[in-house]
Amino acid sequence: MTTHKDIYILGIESSCDDTSAAIIHNGKKLSNVVANQEVHKAYGGVVPELASRAHQQNIVPVVQQAIAQAGIDKEQLSAVAFTRGPGLMGSLLVGTSFAKSLALGLNIPLIEVNHMQAHILAHFIEDEAQTIPNFPFLAMTISGGHTQIVKVNHHFDMEVIGHTIDDAVGEAFDKSGKMLGLPYPAGPIIDKYAQEGNSTAFPFPKPKVPGLDFSFSGFKTSVLYFLQKQQKQDPDFIAKHLKDICASIQHAIINILMDKLKKAVKETGIKEIAIGGGVSANSGIRNALKQGESSYGWTTHIPKFEYTTDNAAMIAIVGYLKYLEGDFTDQSITAKARFSI
Repeated sequence: MTTHKDIYILGIESSCDDTSAAIIHNGKKLSNVVANQEVHKAYGGVVPELASRAHQQNIVPVVQQAIAQAGIDKEQLSAVAFTRGPGLMGSLLVGTSFAKSLALGLNIPLIEVNHMQAHILAHFIEDEAQTIPNFPFLAMTISGGHTQIVKVNHHFDMEVIGHTIDDAVGEAFDKSGKMLGLPYPAGPIIDKYAQEGNSTAFPFPKPKVPGLDFSFSGFKTSVLYFLQKQQKQDPDFIAKHLKDICASIQHAIINILMDKLKKAVKETGIKEIAIGGGVSANSGIRNALKQGESSYGWTTHIPKFEYTTDNAAMIAIVGYLKYLEGDFTDQSITAKARFSI
């Protein structure tokens, strides 16, 4: 029987196109192995059928590596935590089935994890490179599939107070990049060029969305019309102004996010801010949040890069927190493509 002094949690993440496994020991990361799927680049986006096949190939070696890098034996594991959802059903099924089988074989508890909660609770991994937020705090989760503002009262007491009514912010970056002829995923490339461009060169309109909700479909359309108009006058417009266009797109997206975050702080009175999700790796967003500390008196928590994109360390830390509460699931559990916080 594992005592509370020695808890080893194996986390498994397979919600989209990254297969990941990690070991958390008493809240600290011992390993965090991620296998990326290069196959999707040729298609300009994730192909679900190809993703699930790649997960089947990757999951055993990735889990083996995570356990080996942690320097433990699988018999030392206290529980297996896995992403139940949200995500691509085919991908989720691979991770869910493997986690259930391993937990059954080792006769240890099984812990289901909500992927979106995990992006928020990644801040609770004990790591010198990041700070742990105090409750209550506001979390902005920004990724290829999600854009949310969440009021976090406790680890598992969360309330979504704002979300996108159409496209996610990561999709806005990637689709804008596709229009510019950039490879998938375009977000990191736009960020790189934006750092060398003029962010006020080309103003884009802000969507008028009530409350704390977001919309990015109209923004994408405005980018498309802008580029079409400019290319009619000058076919080489994109090549000549690429860095300024990227900087302007990034500037507009960051303004949309920050406006809603400022509104959420004003409405809730909470000045403790945390970000999570793949788009939180964006340098412009990180800088804007840091500026908010001096401009608005916020305390900001920005995750280590390793914990921003889909990874199993965030799944394992949720598993650890649930293990402490005795919150386990049984073998009848099934994956859920749609799974709200």
